[in-house]
Amino acid sequence: MTEPIRLLLVDDHPVVRQGLRAYLDLEPDLEVVGEADDGEQALARIAETAPDVVLLDLKMPGLDGQGVLERLADDPVRVLVLTSATDGERVPAAIEAGAAGFVYKDIDPDALAAAVRTIHAGQTLLSPSAMRGLMTGSSAPPEPTLTPRERQVLGLIARGQTNRQISRALGVSEKTVKTHVTNLLRRIDAADRTQAALWAVRHGIG
Repeated sequence: MTEPIRLLLVDDHPVVRQGLRAYLDLEPDLEVVGEADDGEQALARIAETAPDVVLLDLKMPGLDGQGVLERLADDPVRVLVLTSATDGERVPAAIEAGAAGFVYKDIDPDALAAAVRTIHAGQTLLSPSAMRGLMTGSSAPPEPTLTPRERQVLGLIARGQTNRQISRALGVSEKTVKTHVTNLLRRIDAADRTQAALWAVRHGIG
């Protein structure tokens, strides 16, 4: 049996941590192994519990989430920023400091669990709102011609959906989805799914 993904919850609001734990502990492949209410405590808990993924708030007293990311620069732990901070400048700063993902606290619980799995699998995930924080005012290149199906797949990628979730949503096989994704990346000149999602947001898809 596969070992569950070990999670550490870092947020200065007890009610938020309790709500996250109550939901995430119901997922058979997820296990909350600790909590922290500030940055210094988070670093200590990471050393003690060796989590696979840290769900990290940015706005905390004392050492904030950005400070935690900077202190974890050489640590292999995967960090998913989960915050209510809507300052767009926080997104590129967090990603540059090593965050593997960035989502907001209004995320659907099922989507949050999926985000944790995506981060643990070694992928990067940004919510569409977070992606806008990475975008500049430069004009976008002309939009390549995409088929209606490719636009559907791209829109779902922009929402952080996995190939399996896309196949279920569209009623096609995962192999077909993989083919669409490969074609999309080539057509829009994107190196990975994150770049594709950014492209989709810039072009109003998703």
